[in-house]
Amino acid sequence: MSITNEILQQHLKDPAIFCCRRQKGLVISAADLEDPSLFDDMVEAGLLELSEDGLRIEQVLGSTLLCDMEALTPITREVLDKVNEVPETEAKAPEEEKKEEPASTAAPSVSAPVITTGLGGNGMIHIEIGKAENLVMDIPVFAGSPAAEAPAKEEKAEEVKEKKVIRTLVKKHIRITDAEIGTETSIRDGKITIDGRIVEKAILEDPLCKSMELTVIHPNERHIYTETIMDVCPIATKVEGELGSGVTKVADGVVFMLTGVDEDGVQVHEFGSSEGYLDEKMYFGHPGCADENDIIIRCNVVIQRLSGMTRPGPFAAHKCQDYVIQAVRNELKKYEGEIVREELCEDIRRPGNPRVVLVKEIMGQGAMHDNVICPTEPCGILGGQKNVDCGNVPIILTPNQVRDGSIHALTCIGPATKEMTRHYIREPLVEGLSADEEMDLVGVIFVGSPQVNDEKMWVSERLGSMLESLDIDGCIITTEGFGNNHIDFIQHIGQAGKRGIPVVGVSFCAYQGQLVVGNEYADAMVEENMDMGGFENNVAGCSCVTREVAARAIQMLKNKMAGVEIKPAPKKWNNDVINANNKLLGLPETVLLDNGTLH
Repeated sequence: MSITNEILQQHLKDPAIFCCRRQKGLVISAADLEDPSLFDDMVEAGLLELSEDGLRIEQVLGSTLLCDMEALTPITREVLDKVNEVPETEAKAPEEEKKEEPASTAAPSVSAPVITTGLGGNGMIHIEIGKAENLVMDIPVFAGSPAAEAPAKEEKAEEVKEKKVIRTLVKKHIRITDAEIGTETSIRDGKITIDGRIVEKAILEDPLCKSMELTVIHPNERHIYTETIMDVCPIATKVEGELGSGVTKVADGVVFMLTGVDEDGVQVHEFGSSEGYLDEKMYFGHPGCADENDIIIRCNVVIQRLSGMTRPGPFAAHKCQDYVIQAVRNELKKYEGEIVREELCEDIRRPGNPRVVLVKEIMGQGAMHDNVICPTEPCGILGGQKNVDCGNVPIILTPNQVRDGSIHALTCIGPATKEMTRHYIREPLVEGLSADEEMDLVGVIFVGSPQVNDEKMWVSERLGSMLESLDIDGCIITTEGFGNNHIDFIQHIGQAGKRGIPVVGVSFCAYQGQLVVGNEYADAMVEENMDMGGFENNVAGCSCVTREVAARAIQMLKNKMAGVEIKPAPKKWNNDVINANNKLLGLPETVLLDNGTLH
């Protein structure tokens, strides 16, 4: 893969290797040279053998090739008409230049300089000094730093500190202490009872759903076999307002879990499945999963044979489960039980702070890769639209809409990297960016990942236009899963990068999910993996965005927007790098699962 002139400047001291076959008479330029960042992998794969006689990039630029040369061949003196003789000491390290810089014996003549400052919406302080060679500086600033707290004009200081609350959402968490399958559907004294006969009506919601079974699993009963985990869904309902505002009740201490097979016993899954003993197949406590002390209401469905790898099959299972959940929601609306806590969520704008967005790439490849956006009820089905049917185009939501259950996950990808419905209602990056007083979170963009490359490029270009029109100062882009969707994931990063927008990528890569493509803008990446071997380990909700992942991503974005150097990661995934960054941020170490075994 040839390199750009920008990349070339970063690798002048690296070996010069032809990227493709080149003919006699060629004048060598950046377009003829292989990217040095790929050399280690190529050497390991046996595709490249470096030579001690090989020249450096700076020595061959502009030289003429005297004979035909094959791809991935080191360039040596005898094949060129000339060699650029560059002294080894010419390019000094910044530290060396600083040491050798002579000390000034007199202060520069600035004679009462005129200094003007300004704070723009791009999060920079603009300083102009009238003399001293008309020096102009743009200095990064975040609210809360000394520079932000003491701008030149008092009214500017007020502008930076002031926050604007656009709307509020109150989530009332209601304590649930027990659940059972009985002869009526009700909530009394903290106990949910579901009429067992409801399954007969639920399966009528879709003819592809052939049968359904409800089971209550208490925390001490988790060593029980279960079919593959398709989803974990909270019980939440609107009692005032629409999604993203008003009041929502959330049942604390209980979740629904959807599992399923088809009539032939084939697990409803795609890349890996999580059937097995429940206590070994879910990462309890992670955002998309049940918590340690949660009661689980398992909804096990059987769908029509051979429908598991189609869009209608898995959707039928979700739709029929939602019929049951809605019956419980209706009881929760009128239940006045103990409120464990009231969670105040605000859509806040912070004028003067860096404008940022969170971009979440979600599955949109058809078959079992889909999601429901903006249903009527939190985390529901009815009233929502599927991102595949919307053409996978980017759709922007407010942080409160996301935190109020505007996404219902239908995806049946690898369990460890799947962000289930519960993940979105408490997405750590949404929570972290919303709470960060140094950021102005503009919104959360959901963009689908189509199957066909042409569609991927088209959708990614639409995202780029949206990012540009929002006039943002930085963004974080995440994706669940790995492989096919990494193609558009990297395209999204490129769309931001080529517009000069600092961007941080978040994904599972590790060993199994290494990026299949890349670009020069993918230089700030955050790893989600929590498996010892770096694989999809079939433990539901294991390798997804966690609080620690979110903290690293947010800090990395701040660093990149401020121009702080981000050091290149090792060529191979190494969890020590993650833990070193965790330590810098005061976070606990990431403890990996050994062969998928929960500790």
